[in-house]
Amino acid sequence: MRTTHQRIGVFGSNAFTLVNFRLPLMRKMVRHGHQVFAVAPDYDEQTRAALVAENITPVPVSLARAGTNSLRDSSDLVALARQLRSLKLDVLLSYGIKPVVYGTIAAKWAGIPHRYALIAGLGYAFGDGSGPRRWALRQAARWSYKLALSLTDRVFMQNPDDAHDFVRMGIVPAHRITRVNGTGVDLDAFPALSPVARPLTFILVARLLREKGIEDFVFAARIVRQMAPEARFLIVGGLDSNPGALSSTDVAAWVDEGLVKWTGHVDVRPYLAQSSVFVLPSYYREGIPRSILEALSSGRPVITTDTPGCKETVIPGENGFLVPPRDPDQLASAMIKFAKDPSLISTMGHRSRELAEEKFDIRDVNRKMLATMELSVSI
Repeated sequence: MRTTHQRIGVFGSNAFTLVNFRLPLMRKMVRHGHQVFAVAPDYDEQTRAALVAENITPVPVSLARAGTNSLRDSSDLVALARQLRSLKLDVLLSYGIKPVVYGTIAAKWAGIPHRYALIAGLGYAFGDGSGPRRWALRQAARWSYKLALSLTDRVFMQNPDDAHDFVRMGIVPAHRITRVNGTGVDLDAFPALSPVARPLTFILVARLLREKGIEDFVFAARIVRQMAPEARFLIVGGLDSNPGALSSTDVAAWVDEGLVKWTGHVDVRPYLAQSSVFVLPSYYREGIPRSILEALSSGRPVITTDTPGCKETVIPGENGFLVPPRDPDQLASAMIKFAKDPSLISTMGHRSRELAEEKFDIRDVNRKMLATMELSVSI
């Protein structure tokens, strides 16, 4: 057990995700007396100020989130190694494919003695698409991960399917994997809400990616409206630069048709409060979607797909339903169950909150990660 206070870097694919997903973990590190450096590209003044207010040092770096420009990536890797060396870190925790690959290699070059990786889902590269470009991307991701993860002390993975697949593909041995239940959810920030039976409102919260099943949600909405014309359908989420992203034109057409309301990227809590059922028909390689965890904590029934990461959040028939991916007819059938029996909204929502408390409390997730990294210092 390392008993002295450490200099810790947390490296993400952009500064916003450091605040949005990793701030509770970094805050916990600071409370244990460690000095924390938040390493990421794309800082703005608001993000920088949020970290400084928590006694966390922002460290902007150059790193393209997507794309494979080998000249720029090579230059970024060398510059990153220099920056990390200058920070004199004891520990680096990276998450996201590029930070894990480039950050871990750069950390090795920089002489950082303890290196950890968090695999928060396998993402676009390991999705179920086909074709030579997708095959080449998958192979590149596999070998890049294998190289980088061979340099880590420990690899955190958020669901058993991802862990199994990484072992099966020879990317990392099973004995170096630690399983955590997603990012976890702040049970106080997302308290249990009163059930909403009328109007029957289905909410999807996600980045606007096709692989999140947004088109299936819209097609299912058309089916449900035939049986329950008063039902409402909300899409909460912003546009994205991912190759599988939808455009604002796509969503505007659905809005104009009167099928859905689209909020853009906003605080989800007011919209969860007016919703009845949370829906995420994803076939993206999720870790465990935090959007579902927030819905569980808020006491909302969940309809999601029987896919890695998503299926960890639903006990079928108790707090929601699992449906096959890419099947809007089955998705609509699950939605219609709530129209036929509105009492499910309350009973299943109550079970969702219980599941959040039992399994997905962010305090438990962060406690396990800190203990694994030997950073639980008594102060």
